[in-house]
Amino acid sequence: MNTRMTRALASVTFGLAVLCGLAFLGTAATHLLDDGAVCVKTGFWANASFGPDGLPVGEGVKASSSTARLCQDGPSAGQRAADLGGRLPWLLFGALALLLFSRLLTGVLRQGPFTDTVARRLSALGWFVAAGTPLAGLVAGWSQSWLAHSMAPVADSGPGLSGPMALILAGLAAVIMGRIMREGVRMREDIEATI
Repeated sequence: MNTRMTRALASVTFGLAVLCGLAFLGTAATHLLDDGAVCVKTGFWANASFGPDGLPVGEGVKASSSTARLCQDGPSAGQRAADLGGRLPWLLFGALALLLFSRLLTGVLRQGPFTDTVARRLSALGWFVAAGTPLAGLVAGWSQSWLAHSMAPVADSGPGLSGPMALILAGLAAVIMGRIMREGVRMREDIEATI
């Protein structure tokens, strides 16, 4: 096992987790203090026209015709929170997933790759990715659809998913690999005990 590469990857992963966490905090802080317009893209009106003869939009909302990009000048607190809800879940998810991956690599460095600790950390990472992906996607998607609905009431404001849902499969694969590794560790311990 190349420990130098694993050590470097663990350090880089931890650094990326810290950067994602700082980006999460910085985005939240700067966006709450910002008094500018809030914008949202929606596919609800693909290739539709806006204005007096087209789809209605709320007062103070600027809309570009076929791109379905809505911007609200002087947004309400709810609109600003919904805009943050569309941005922050994926930053938080990324920071926590990278932190769990860094812990997994640290466990590999300390105890080796085929240990019960590494198997448990791999399973924990897998469950986090499998459950956190749809949760972050639901929060972000629903926030964006609510924001679009608040600017143009004819838009759908129901639940929606955004982001790469294929990560669920990667998370489930990590859970399965963690269980396989745990069984392998138990079998090795049983063999060592009988010899």
